[in-house]
Amino acid sequence: MLEGKKFFIQTFGCQMNLNDSEHVASLLLQEGAHQADTPEKCEIILINTCAVREKSVEKLFSYLGRLKEHKANRGSIIVCLGCVAQLYREKLLSKFPYLDLVVGPAQYQELPLLLSDSFRQRAAITRWTKGWVELPIMAVVRESQVSAYITIMEGCNNFCTFCVVPFTRGREKYRPLSAIQEEARQLAESGFLEIQLLGQNVNSYRDPESGAGLAELLKKISEINQIQWIRFLTSHPRNFSFEMALAMASSPKVCHQLHLPVQSGSNQVLARMNRNYSREDYLEKISWLKSLMPDISLSTDIIVGFPGETDDDFQQTLELVDQVQYTNIFSFRYSPRPLTRAASFKDDVPAEVKIERLIELQKRQKEIQLKVNGEMLGQKQKVLALGQSKKGNLYTGRNEAYQVVNFSSRRELTPGFVEVKIVGGGAYSLKGEAVC
Repeated sequence: MLEGKKFFIQTFGCQMNLNDSEHVASLLLQEGAHQADTPEKCEIILINTCAVREKSVEKLFSYLGRLKEHKANRGSIIVCLGCVAQLYREKLLSKFPYLDLVVGPAQYQELPLLLSDSFRQRAAITRWTKGWVELPIMAVVRESQVSAYITIMEGCNNFCTFCVVPFTRGREKYRPLSAIQEEARQLAESGFLEIQLLGQNVNSYRDPESGAGLAELLKKISEINQIQWIRFLTSHPRNFSFEMALAMASSPKVCHQLHLPVQSGSNQVLARMNRNYSREDYLEKISWLKSLMPDISLSTDIIVGFPGETDDDFQQTLELVDQVQYTNIFSFRYSPRPLTRAASFKDDVPAEVKIERLIELQKRQKEIQLKVNGEMLGQKQKVLALGQSKKGNLYTGRNEAYQVVNFSSRRELTPGFVEVKIVGGGAYSLKGEAVC
């Protein structure tokens, strides 16, 4: 149906969006289409989107605006996929009359038909599905040839008041453990060394066939000999148990690295966010992790300027950041999202205060990262080399802590593990030399 046609995918968002784009590319390749690196001369342009932050939606609208001339000159089919497609639907078709299709995350398997010559109508197709939909994925479309994403679940049942995920991805659906194992096995046979298990709330994972949880899944993946590193994200603190910390610590293949979003260090703000844990609960989990894995690297998400956040609430967040000593944080100014409960709250923190708090938080975290990275000077670390760096004649990769390491080598390297001596770096990356 799509034999010989060229397509281009532009992805905005997180690892889940990237993995979704890999699945979409696989679907089209199976129909005889060809993937291109740029949208020029492509008959099909797909934009995969994230709706978690307002800024992501603005990026999409800006990108779609630039495609108007391309549509007029070439007549390409333009498709909006993903979370923004699910959330805005008719608004997208109305605002961008040259947009052909709006397709939600649960309808990707229908894309080949929707793009075929037998189906030609503008439409927004965003129906929900209750069960897991298994989609193909080819090694050739993977972003990396040594590190691979595997989606294990989708959706969220927590309904944090600021979060749009339950309205874009739906309620939690779990992929069968047997299918996850098979994909991991095939990746190992193709030379992949690292697996990253993905989901909006991975700690709630339950195999629909046996009821096995994430700890059992980690054990099963660890039994695949060729796989050397295993990661998982994202974890909701509410669902992260002591048993999960033990499972991480007991497996030599599970990286001592965890992304555990705290969002705020204030109990008052956490309650308004409906996070269902307290500051004390969160810090107890951090204590488990550090006692079991003293070398663990931790990252988090933080929102500043949430409705009702006072100066004291913000100071509590800064104090928590100081106490935990994160390797990295992802920080954002609060923006109300459609359909969420917080959208009905009075957005009473002025924009200039949000900006000031974000700058102060990021400055504090930069100081921590400089200190943490400085302590690594002289260390020899195992690094998963991913390819050539954009910074001069260097290679780039990530260490177990998921930090970027740019390093030199006296010999030519292919993607894979290499020992690197850390010789420098700044707040956001490390600099090293391959130990030959």
